[in-house]
Amino acid sequence: MQHTSIRTWMQAAEVKPRVVILGAPNRQRVQAELQRLRPAIARHAEIIAEDLAFEYEFTQGQQDLVIVLGGDGSILQAARQMGRNQTPVLGINCGRLGFLADLSPDDFLDTWPQLASGAFEIVDHLMLKTTLIQNGVVAAEQLALNEAAVLGGPPYQILDIDLFADGHLATRYRCDGLIVATPVGSTAQNLSAGGPILRRHLQAIVLSPISPHTLTYRPLVDSADTQLELAVNEPNESTSIVVDGRVLGKLLPGDRVKIQRADQTFQMLSIRGRDDYRVLRDKLGWGGSVPSNR
Repeated sequence: MQHTSIRTWMQAAEVKPRVVILGAPNRQRVQAELQRLRPAIARHAEIIAEDLAFEYEFTQGQQDLVIVLGGDGSILQAARQMGRNQTPVLGINCGRLGFLADLSPDDFLDTWPQLASGAFEIVDHLMLKTTLIQNGVVAAEQLALNEAAVLGGPPYQILDIDLFADGHLATRYRCDGLIVATPVGSTAQNLSAGGPILRRHLQAIVLSPISPHTLTYRPLVDSADTQLELAVNEPNESTSIVVDGRVLGKLLPGDRVKIQRADQTFQMLSIRGRDDYRVLRDKLGWGGSVPSNR
């Protein structure tokens, strides 16, 4: 299956884009920046909705662009809110670290007139479909932009997690939990667990056990087309499948969790001069100098 990772956003520069503005609720900075940026946005776009409660119902083709004010948590919430109706996103960082919401409000004001005129690129980012199966039927389903993770809770004890890849038993992990992350999510919980950073355009996933009992269990990078299935042999009363920081459901004996490439992709506008390595240098404090002629 072929998956296009980069494409053009708008072809007709004379047409104003239809924009939905999302923002984190009860955040003074988000509200202040919206007041400041709204006139500039309205000069070059048609604002069809403003939603600071993450309640707007997206429909296919109704909007051309989603502007998200907040941090990476707001981006994750926007992806969850759009569901099957994923729309190109531009993130404006009103939070702290901001791997996804990387554009400052001032940089947005400088970039927006050109961006709204069209001919910018969209980068499609891998999403995962996570399905919880209980008693042979689908109990819950959710798209993941960052990761799906099996996590134990109190009473804390090592979990035995069976991993099946494309229907074949791969291994039984003995660990505190297991993370299946996308390239976007590789800089989130996966990184904290010692997993590798994947460039965001890669069609790959990374599996990272949390505090494995055996040192031979290391993070594993696999194709995004691999279909995974997880089973916890003796879950405790708090063992759960967690998708992008939200509990999808508690795991009971006999439950299965299926994780596979989603049909949908998370679409972000590409801003010139903001490549993956620059983001990592800026956000993670990597060293190095850039020659002045670049």
